[in-house]
Amino acid sequence: MSDGFRVVCIGLGQRLAHVLLHLTRAAPAVTCVAYADPEPAGLARLGRHGIEPRRYQQPEVMLREVRPDAVMIGSPNHLHQHHLELALATDARVFCEKPLVRTEAESFEVASWLAHEPRDRVVVGLVLRSLPVVRAALDAIRSGRLGAVVSFEANEHLPPEHGGYLRRDWRRLQRYVGSYLLDKCCHDLDLLNAVAGSRPRRIASFAGNRIFTPAHAHLDDGVRYRQWPTGWGGEDRVFDADADTADVQVLAIEYETGVIGTFHTHTHVVPPRRAWFVAGTEASMEVDLRGGRLDVLPVVADPETRSFGDGSVANHSGADPAMAADLAATWLEGVPFPVTVREALEAGLTVMAADRAATTGSVVDLDPLWSRLDALLP
Repeated sequence: MSDGFRVVCIGLGQRLAHVLLHLTRAAPAVTCVAYADPEPAGLARLGRHGIEPRRYQQPEVMLREVRPDAVMIGSPNHLHQHHLELALATDARVFCEKPLVRTEAESFEVASWLAHEPRDRVVVGLVLRSLPVVRAALDAIRSGRLGAVVSFEANEHLPPEHGGYLRRDWRRLQRYVGSYLLDKCCHDLDLLNAVAGSRPRRIASFAGNRIFTPAHAHLDDGVRYRQWPTGWGGEDRVFDADADTADVQVLAIEYETGVIGTFHTHTHVVPPRRAWFVAGTEASMEVDLRGGRLDVLPVVADPETRSFGDGSVANHSGADPAMAADLAATWLEGVPFPVTVREALEAGLTVMAADRAATTGSVVDLDPLWSRLDALLP
């Protein structure tokens, strides 16, 4: 292609700018030629690397005039469905930051659209699927090295500066984000579906705002909780913010395969952690997703330890450049992306069921969700 592979961005925040920089490094043929965003928080970051896309006020006008090869959606979650609809009305490939959409109704509407699209027309930035240690861990499970998976414990514990950012960013409000669990941990639940080898059957959950409340305002030194800059919709308050999202949540899950497990996420922890413990009939496995360490611990053989990742938390411990390489391979070479859009929908619906369980104080049966999804997206 004489003009390379041209992409445009709808919603140019810090996260999408970060993904785009990795993508252009992985594939120099990719060029960002335009964006539509009234408050492009990531534009300055692109400019520091010599990327100066043309600005449009309206994404519809941009798509009509530019006719790009691919559209990258990085807008706030409540706009994803509309922007996905605009992108699918073109001939372009589509990348959407996770989560794909925000509600069950949006999930089923989008599923009905995707039934008529090629498998890799839309890919979703569930970045942890590209993390090298995750790939190795899932390979170990699928190869049978653990025997049959019986149960697991998993977590994501954020440091205080990350939790403070979430209290100050647009992600603090359910009307924009859906929920904390959806925005921050939908890719964790996607991976746990893969660990279990099936979709969840039942979910119970407990959640609340227990940390970032006025009762703990004495922790605010004016610096630590404001280290990360916010963009659109940001504010400065932390412990008395107008947030209505949870800052801690626990899930208990039973899967269609009979696997049972728990997931715990917390937004104010030292040291931060993202890890699994998976127990099988023939071996156990410990996975440190932040540090890139994998330990397979057989019942009757010697343990094996492997190390992965670049150690950079800013790059999701190596997942960001790996996802960029995967995306380039999908768009330029036709290689299947590591996670399908259907799996992204399943991960989102899993989170939405967990949030419903936390809100209602009930155990949620997911079979009706899967029946409806299967009917729309065979």
